[in-house]
Amino acid sequence: MRTGRYKTFVRGAASFMLIGICGAALAQNMPMPMPMQAGAMSPPAAGDARAQVHFPPELRREVLATMRMHLQGLAEIQQAMSQGRYDDAARLASMTLGMSSMHGDQARQEARYMPPGMRELGARLHMQAGEFILAAQDATATGDHHKPQRIFGHMMQTCVACHAAYRLQ
Repeated sequence: MRTGRYKTFVRGAASFMLIGICGAALAQNMPMPMPMQAGAMSPPAAGDARAQVHFPPELRREVLATMRMHLQGLAEIQQAMSQGRYDDAARLASMTLGMSSMHGDQARQEARYMPPGMRELGARLHMQAGEFILAAQDATATGDHHKPQRIFGHMMQTCVACHAAYRLQ
C-alpha cells in the first residue's frame, strides 16, 4: 500500500515539475515539442511522458557525450560567472555550447534523427550561447553582469525543456 502511494506522489510531483518547466519554456517563447510526431519517435515508456528519440547505437553514444560536454560547460560557465570571470565564461561557452562546438558531420547526422521540436531547441541553445558569449564579453568591459546571467538562465531553461520533452532510446 505504501509503495502505491509513493508512486502516485512521485508521478504527481513529476507532472507538477513538467508543467512548471513547460510553463517556463512557454514564458520564454519556446514552442513546446509535440509528444508524438512521425519519424524517429515511439510511444513513451510507462510512467515517462517524454517522447522517445531513436538514434543508431554509435550516434547515440556521441549524442550523450555531447550532452555531457554541454552540461559540464554549463557548470564551468556558472562557476566562472560566480567568480566574476566573464571572459572565461565566454570562452567556455564558445568551446562547449557555441556554434563552433558543433562538430560538422556529427551535427548533421544527429539532426537527421531528431524530431523538429528537438532540433529547434538544440538550435536555440546554440544561438543563446552566441548571445551569451557577446554579453559576457561586454560584461567584462561594462561591469553589467545582469544580461549574461539572464541569458544563461534562458540557456538552462532550454536544456530543461528539451530534457523534459525528449528521451534518447
